[in-house]
Amino acid sequence: MKTQRKIDSLYELNADASESIKNSRYYNEDLAPTQVKKRTWNTYNMASIWIGMSICTASYMLPSSLVAVGFSWWQAILTVTLGNVVVLLPIILNAHAGTKYGIPFPVFARLAFGVKGSNIAAIARAITGAGWFGINCWLGSEALNSILAAMSTSWASWDYSSAIAFAIFWGANVYIVYRGPEVIKFMESWGSPLLIVLCIGLFIWSVGSVFSVGKGIPDILASMPSTITPDAFWPTFLSGLMANISFWATLALNIPDFSRYAKNQSSQIKGQMIGLVPAMFGMAVLGTIVTGATFVTTGKLIWDPVQVITNSGNSAMIILGAVGIVIATLTTNIAANAVATSNDISNINPRKLSFRRSSLITGALGVIIMPWQLLSSAGAYVFGWLGTYGMILGPLAGIFIADYYMHRKMKIDVLSLYEDNSNSRYWYTNGVNWKAVLVWVIAFAPALLGKVIPAISLLSNIGWILGFVIALILYPIVMQGENKSLLSDEENEIITELAEPIILAADSESTAVLEEPAGSTVLKK
Repeated sequence: MKTQRKIDSLYELNADASESIKNSRYYNEDLAPTQVKKRTWNTYNMASIWIGMSICTASYMLPSSLVAVGFSWWQAILTVTLGNVVVLLPIILNAHAGTKYGIPFPVFARLAFGVKGSNIAAIARAITGAGWFGINCWLGSEALNSILAAMSTSWASWDYSSAIAFAIFWGANVYIVYRGPEVIKFMESWGSPLLIVLCIGLFIWSVGSVFSVGKGIPDILASMPSTITPDAFWPTFLSGLMANISFWATLALNIPDFSRYAKNQSSQIKGQMIGLVPAMFGMAVLGTIVTGATFVTTGKLIWDPVQVITNSGNSAMIILGAVGIVIATLTTNIAANAVATSNDISNINPRKLSFRRSSLITGALGVIIMPWQLLSSAGAYVFGWLGTYGMILGPLAGIFIADYYMHRKMKIDVLSLYEDNSNSRYWYTNGVNWKAVLVWVIAFAPALLGKVIPAISLLSNIGWILGFVIALILYPIVMQGENKSLLSDEENEIITELAEPIILAADSESTAVLEEPAGSTVLKK
């Protein structure tokens, strides 16, 4: 029986199959596969998502925190840029299934881990996402608190100002998530250009403050020499590199949550290449130069941008800079953390946990994780928070890539991803693929041991890449002989019908104008 149709290079469930999955316990509207007509994001939209997520307080703190722990200015910039070049590959690879089949991350995880077992991967991703949600809410609330304090002396002296600012910013995040992906798309589209302007403004202000005391760019760079001893350099560099890879380790998994809305593979690939690495390189330069400028003007390396702005002593600068941080944090937190984490939580029980209910759980977890502790120092941020969760998530990225490309050759039976019994080809053993679970544990175990055994601490220093490579190699070996979940070319033809493309749109950023079977809507730009 034909259950899905191919329109140009994209797949979707046909009307009968879409209706049949609505009674499944593993279905809700938020986790449903996206129909082709709703895949409207072009290269600019995908790039703006990444620019909006990249320009934020947390990414600014990557190079500034590396400088604070002893990196030179060029070592910090190189480490951040290299880390993002490395993580871009798994991000693009894992985005493919979202664009091709319209499925979000929790459903994509069902391929490798099983319909039930996907919760293991989704919860691991959700816990990390909730931590990031809390961190960004805390950073954004600090900026909001600075704005209000600059405007009112009574607010500045109020004991509960920080708590109230946190509650306001948290509430704003949750409200926007409630509005859904199109609102997020709109917010990122207008937010990204504004954030670029604000970053340029911060750069000009910091350099200008150095010029005002009779110093220049060479003095800024000279203020950030490497203070790491030769013996400690490589372990420290590897830890810093893994931390920067880990920064987007969550998005390397749940990127299908966004790529499911892309018009085609070209849009998602070019958009992510244009958006991620250049934006993070720019943030590396910005964070490094501003941190060095604070040393020239104050004698201290201030790695927290909120503190940089607060210490400027200029009320107008405090308000303008804090507004920029609030916008930057909001765009990042919603796209990178709130949406994905809420989808992951919803996957636990799709019938009872809607996306909106799950977003409230995300918010609660973001508070419980106590983000102020994770940001207590530069070392706690880089080596503690980033380094630890990266070693857990790296193997998952390796498993998903090995499963989708090596094991099943990019062929998916979308209907089976929502079936709630052993008829599903992705049911494995009682809904769980224990082979995938075993590979995951084996892959992250060496790095975890390196965290507690000093003699093998190098394994911890390279935790993300080590786990990724082990999983990438081991998973296809372990899955040899497991054929039930595979979709052969013949089966793919049986369940898939073709819709004929009619005309190519004049704009290279548009998908083809396609004609679906009788009664369907013709897609236009």
